[in-house]
Amino acid sequence: MDIATQMIMFAAVVENGGFSAAARDLGLTPSAVSRQIGQLEDRLGTRLLNRSTRRISLTEVGRAFYVRCAEVSQSVQEAESLVLNMVDHPQGTLKVAATVAFAKAQLLPLLPAFLAVNPDLKISLDATDRVIDLVEEQVDVAIRFSEQIDDSSVVSRKLATNRRVYVAAPSYVAANGMPRTPDDVAGHNCLRISTVEAWNTWTFDDGTGPGPIRLPIKGNFEANSADAIYYAVLAGVGIARLSTYLVNDALSQGRLVRVLPDYADETSDILAIYSNKRNLSPNVRAFIDYFAEKFGPVPPWEKEQAA
Repeated sequence: MDIATQMIMFAAVVENGGFSAAARDLGLTPSAVSRQIGQLEDRLGTRLLNRSTRRISLTEVGRAFYVRCAEVSQSVQEAESLVLNMVDHPQGTLKVAATVAFAKAQLLPLLPAFLAVNPDLKISLDATDRVIDLVEEQVDVAIRFSEQIDDSSVVSRKLATNRRVYVAAPSYVAANGMPRTPDDVAGHNCLRISTVEAWNTWTFDDGTGPGPIRLPIKGNFEANSADAIYYAVLAGVGIARLSTYLVNDALSQGRLVRVLPDYADETSDILAIYSNKRNLSPNVRAFIDYFAEKFGPVPPWEKEQAA
């Protein structure tokens, strides 16, 4: 047994007035406690306790040593209490990473309510579309899409289905016409995402055919963020495939129109990812539970569109 544990045990013997009472306090047998105190004395090369059949007393060295042992025991108790209080409820700083578009459109509007129910918690948000190393960058939880996950060591939890639709500005349709079939899309200017090449193969599925149609797309504009693509399509640059969480408001306001409205892509999920499931911190658990409840099973942006 290490000396720190033996010091805590020695303090318990002194404070309880004997081996039997200390053993009850520590959840050990009296013989086990007595044996450890004997080994401590052997380690130090001096006697700490005077023993008789009825009582114990401290030697001069033991009295001085007890003061230090009591300090160690108190420090350990305070450290344990600190940790238990910290894991009792969310507090401190939670570092969150989220894609730019999702952070702006869906995460930030809900943060005030989340922080209101977790008043001891602070959020540090990294809004970025680049690849995130959770461990190296000390990110507690990240919101990402299925296509962005290539690390088998991370743990993920689905927050919502990421339904994508095909959209264009009315000005683009007026100038270039409306595609009538997926094959017609090849003749149009399609906006590309530069960060994940898989996103530049569009999947068309109306639920009636033998299976989805997958078409690589091309065009004269690309960007590293869905947020930039969103503003480009609003400006009439071309046709884009974008998530409903991002475009539904613009669709309902007439600033965008659905292209091939019978088709949608539901092959992606919005995920919360974190690095280790064991002993999940209250901060991460509170964040994921809150947003899983807010976004599922039917996300609010889909409910608003249906209404």
